[in-house]
Amino acid sequence: MKLIGKSVTVLVCMLFLLTLAVYSPSTAMAAKDKKPAKAEKAGLTETWSKPNAAFDASKMSDMTDYDPANPVVPKGDTIKIALVASFSGPAAINSVIYWAPVQWAAHDINKKGGIWVDGKRKLIEIIKADHMSKPDQCKKICERMVLQEKVHVLWGTDGSNMQKIINETASKYKVISMSAAALSDDLQDAVNFGRYAFHTDASTEQIGRGLAYYYGQIRKKEKKFYILCQDYSFGHGLADGFKKGLKEYYPEAQIVGEDYHKLFLTDFAPYLEKIKASGAEVIYTGDWVPDAGNLLKQARQMGVNLPFANLFMDEPNFLHEVGVGGTKGLVHIDIYDMPQAFKNYPSFVKFYKAWNNQWKNKWKTAPYNSRLFEHGTGAIGAYNQQTYWLLSVIERAKSTDPEKIIKIWEGDTYRYANGKVIKMRVCDHKAIQSLGVTEYAPPEQQNVSMTIPPYYWYKGTSSGGPAWLVPAAKVLPLMDQKLDRCKGKNDWGQ
Repeated sequence: MKLIGKSVTVLVCMLFLLTLAVYSPSTAMAAKDKKPAKAEKAGLTETWSKPNAAFDASKMSDMTDYDPANPVVPKGDTIKIALVASFSGPAAINSVIYWAPVQWAAHDINKKGGIWVDGKRKLIEIIKADHMSKPDQCKKICERMVLQEKVHVLWGTDGSNMQKIINETASKYKVISMSAAALSDDLQDAVNFGRYAFHTDASTEQIGRGLAYYYGQIRKKEKKFYILCQDYSFGHGLADGFKKGLKEYYPEAQIVGEDYHKLFLTDFAPYLEKIKASGAEVIYTGDWVPDAGNLLKQARQMGVNLPFANLFMDEPNFLHEVGVGGTKGLVHIDIYDMPQAFKNYPSFVKFYKAWNNQWKNKWKTAPYNSRLFEHGTGAIGAYNQQTYWLLSVIERAKSTDPEKIIKIWEGDTYRYANGKVIKMRVCDHKAIQSLGVTEYAPPEQQNVSMTIPPYYWYKGTSSGGPAWLVPAAKVLPLMDQKLDRCKGKNDWGQ
C-alpha cells in the first residue's frame, strides 16, 4: 500500500509539473486578458489581470503648491521630457491642455525626490517645444530638443502629421517618443513604425469602432449618420474606423453623407446645409478645437440640432456658450473617463479632489482659471495618466537608456487613477484599452456620473450623464500584418 501511495504521489507531481509547463504564467495571463471580468459584463468597468504597476492616490504628494502658470521646473542633471506642441499659432489652446496635467505629474514625482535612474536620483524637467502647427518647425524644434537640450523623451502632440515627424526624429536619434494626443493608425503601421515610438493614446480606428459599437450594440436607435471630419490622415482614419465599425456592429445603419474640411475652418455653413438636406439623425465628427467649437456653435445657430457623436466636442468654455439646450444629447467617446468611476474605484475621489481644489483655490491665471481645467477629467486626465505611465516605466527601468525603457514598456500593463487598466501591445507599440461613451445631460441629471457633491459637473451646459463601457476586446487597435514584428499574431499581439 505504501508503494502504491508513493507511485500516486509521483504521478500527481509529474502531472502538476506538466500543467505548469503548458500553462506558463504568460499563457495564463493572456487567457485572462481575453476573458471579460464580471464588472465588464455589467457594463461599468473592466479589469484584466493584476497590472504591473498602478497610480496610487494614497502616495501622491501634497499638491497644494502646484500652479501650472508658475511651475517649479528643475534644471541640470534631470530626466528631460520635451513637450512638443503648438504653444503658438491657431491651435495653441492644445498646448496648455497638455502642459497643466503633464507638469502636474512631474511636480508630484519631484516632490518625492524624483526617480532613481542610472545610479542616481533625478528630478523630472518638462521643456516646452513649440512646433507652431508647422511641419518644418516641428522637425527643427525636435532636433534642437534632442541635440541641444539632450532630452530623453519627446512627448506629443496635436496633429498626427506632427507626431509622425516626432517619431521620425526619435528613431533617427534613438530617443523615446510618446504619442499621447495624436491618434492616426498609420503612425505605427509597417511604413511608419518606429521601435522607439509608443502610442499610448487610443487610435482612430478604435474611436470609430467604439462609437459604432455604442450605437449598434448599446443604444440601438438612430440609423442615419453623416460624417464630417477634418481633411487629413486623422480625420479620414476616424471616418474609416466608424464605417468599419458600423459594418461590424450595426450593419443596418446608413451613411447618408460624408465630407472633409480643411483645418481651422471658420465657415461651416456649406456643410451644415448639406447635413440639413441629408435626413441624418446623427453627425459623426472627430474635430478638435478650435474647429469643434466653431462647428457646434454654427450648427445650433443654423437650426441644426442633431446630436454630434464626437471625440473632442467637450471643451466646457465653448459648451457654455452654446448652453444647456444646445449641448443636451451630445454623445462623447473618451479614452479616460469611465462609467461611475467614483463609485467603482473610490480612491479616484482623492485624486479628483486634489486637482479640483487646486483649481478652485490657487489657479488664478488665465487660461488655467477657466472651466477647461476645473475637473481634470476627459482629455486632461488622459494626458496626466499617460505621463504617469511613462514615468512609471522609467522608474521600473531604473534608467533613461531607451533600450531598457523599451524592454519594460513592451507588454506592460498599468492602472490609471480611475481604475482603468491599459496594456502596451508588444509588436507595434499600440495601447490596448477600453473606452467610455457618455451622453450629455442637463445639470439635474448629471448625478448619474458625478456621484459625489455637488452631484453635477456644470450648471451652464449639459455634461456627463449616463455612461457606458466599450470593452477593450471590442476595439482592439488596428494591427498592420505587413509589419514583420506582427506577422502571425492576433489583435492581442499573441
